[in-house]
Amino acid sequence: MSTLNERIHRQFHGTPDIEPEVYEMLGRDADTNLAELIWQQHCFHEFRRWNVTEKVRAIDLSRLTPRDKRFVRNAGIAELTTKPGADRLSNLADKECRRWSGRNAVLAAVMQALGTWSRYWNEEESHHETAFGYLMMAVDGFAPTDETIIEYRKIFPDDNMLRTLMVLVFSEITASVQYAHVAQQVSEAGLRSLLRQIAADEIQHMRYFVTFAKALVDSGEYGAKDAFAISHMYLREGGELYGSVREHPEDRDSHVNWWDHVESGFPDIDLGLGIDKKEKMIFNALERVSGIRVTSREEVENTWMDLVPC
Repeated sequence: MSTLNERIHRQFHGTPDIEPEVYEMLGRDADTNLAELIWQQHCFHEFRRWNVTEKVRAIDLSRLTPRDKRFVRNAGIAELTTKPGADRLSNLADKECRRWSGRNAVLAAVMQALGTWSRYWNEEESHHETAFGYLMMAVDGFAPTDETIIEYRKIFPDDNMLRTLMVLVFSEITASVQYAHVAQQVSEAGLRSLLRQIAADEIQHMRYFVTFAKALVDSGEYGAKDAFAISHMYLREGGELYGSVREHPEDRDSHVNWWDHVESGFPDIDLGLGIDKKEKMIFNALERVSGIRVTSREEVENTWMDLVPC
């Protein structure tokens, strides 16, 4: 087994990546600790960091089409909800860390690592929000009102941490597929580059949420049924995966989910597109988290019902 110094050296000089087995790593031996995982997180963040102002300067605003502008507006408003999501995750992770301290030391460290990583998620999502925010103002003089920003900043209510992580997994899947899809349709090179960068960010965020969700299941303290419950909520007929194209989007007083408010008007903005790809990514994420393979909505629902205690 490699020593701590050897592992740290590889992370610093090699190509950093996301730790796939968080619970196993933190529980492996006394030589592996939270500080090492935090360093690994930072190395990966530094490796992937990009500059917002450079990206938006590269966009020729005069070449953006009405469809491009509509998508920019949708994305800019939607991205307002990521800060309260990250704030909530940080607070919930700390509460869970304290709850498990003295009961499951490894799980407490997992929660602290999750809360620590949420600061990078918050920073990277702020890149998305500010990039689209600038474009909204620069393209057509549209900017969200103070009231809109404050409304979209409502902190999400607390929930079971595994359920929380699975909502974030599926939200990132939805966003990444949408951004990648629109990037294929955009002719202006600068906007296409921005969209692809953000789509790549969302994939990495999804990977992080999957690894932390897996760590909770690996701990034995959280059941896979919660992961399948959220999956069913997304995949069921008229479920969350369809966003604002559902017949009856949710009317929530406590917080704002961005997928309820995407404006239609151009076919390739609708969240109903790319459903097959989103479903496959959800199935893959479920298998990674729970170890249970499913390949259809029906299997998700049946597995969930099988896991629910009688």
